[in-house]
Amino acid sequence: MAKLAPGDLAQVLSRLPHQHNENVIVGFDTADDAGVFRLTDEIALVQTLDFFTPVSDDPFVYGQVAAVNSLNDVYAMGGRPLSALSIVCFPQKGDFEILGNILEGGQRTMNEEGVVVIGGHSVDDAEMKFGYAVTGVIDPNKVVTNAGAKPGDVLILTKPIGTGAINTAVKNGKASDDVIRAVTKAMTTSAAEASKVMVELGANACTDITGFGFLGHAYEMAKASGVSFEIDSSSISLLPEVLELIEAGMLTRGDKNNRSYVGDTVRFSNQVSSTMQSALFDPQTAGGLLISLDAENADEYVGKVSDAVVVGAVRKNKSFFIEVN
Repeated sequence: MAKLAPGDLAQVLSRLPHQHNENVIVGFDTADDAGVFRLTDEIALVQTLDFFTPVSDDPFVYGQVAAVNSLNDVYAMGGRPLSALSIVCFPQKGDFEILGNILEGGQRTMNEEGVVVIGGHSVDDAEMKFGYAVTGVIDPNKVVTNAGAKPGDVLILTKPIGTGAINTAVKNGKASDDVIRAVTKAMTTSAAEASKVMVELGANACTDITGFGFLGHAYEMAKASGVSFEIDSSSISLLPEVLELIEAGMLTRGDKNNRSYVGDTVRFSNQVSSTMQSALFDPQTAGGLLISLDAENADEYVGKVSDAVVVGAVRKNKSFFIEVN
């Protein structure tokens, strides 16, 4: 299920009345991954919600991915998830054994992360959808937002990209077993450890790479921080056969929507192929974290977090937000 086009969504949100509450630390103003609401001087709530149509033929895996995708929004803020509510859209005349497997996959993943599923809501829907609303806690003084990137920081990506193209290939019977195994591993890998190390090393900013693609979320982070990003496309890890699948036409509607959203705020050098550009716009499911970190801590972070790579640097604000080489 494709998300609403980010540009259209931004226009709708911009028309909503401004909310005034001194306890809102993070709202939807900067398109961050989760909302943060202060309860006391020591404790704040982190809240998020996400659900989508199946991304795997295996219902158990679908549940796992839905859980990881929702949890990662809390981890991107540096928070600790505590509880979850499930959102279920399922046909009344569907196979309820399938639904049971979806719920089990999600709950087992939540429980492995120390999160308790305490309820949920279901509706009769011809199109299956599943996900979670997750609540966590965080120190109000240690919230990692997408608005704190500083010139001189390095940019670190914690997972390879390409889930959108691969999931499209799976639906069209074009993905090999090895590719399916690789994308399943990526989508079911939690950001818990990546978040823990990020907090330990004092990350300045972070965002979760999901439906708006690498460049869509990088754009939001650069804009919110008032800086520009230089991206080395050759450093970005890709899932197996992603470029070949993109060349074969395995793209989603999100490719066009994400390009429109970023618009002319991104510049590509001549060395970046059109195929690689599509990979950078590819909508992700349960993608990695994009972290802005002091350069002196980059090697330690990459050494501690599996699959993490340095993909660029933060510069002073230019006439565009992102330059891709």
